[in-house]
Amino acid sequence: MALLSAALAGVIFGFGLLLSGMANPGKVQGFLDLAGAWDPSLAMVMIGAIAVGLVGFGIAKRQAHSLLKLPMELPAATQIDRKLLTGSALFGIGWGLAGICPGPGLVTMAMGIPQAIVFVVAMLAGMQLLRFIQK
Repeated sequence: MALLSAALAGVIFGFGLLLSGMANPGKVQGFLDLAGAWDPSLAMVMIGAIAVGLVGFGIAKRQAHSLLKLPMELPAATQIDRKLLTGSALFGIGWGLAGICPGPGLVTMAMGIPQAIVFVVAMLAGMQLLRFIQK
């Protein structure tokens, strides 16, 4: 049941990414182009996502188990450290250059878009490189 629930949530999330335009690299780059033809529409998507997240995490914090009776596992880290700042900077640079972030990258890769396939392969390689460096 947990796997089915995760798959359904992934499909809904992917559909939302497509519907909002977050899976369109051109739209994302237009949002990030503050000095040019700025497209603020994705800001509304982000504000909506933050609002939903705040409500969801607020409810989840008070629960010991999920609706599927699985243990509630929320992030425990509260410190802003060098690793977080470095990772955020690298994420932002990659997002700005490619116009793709991990979620939309997986959605567009599933659609067979070659740039997304290259992005996801590079993302996975970067994750493996980090694991190697951390050892």
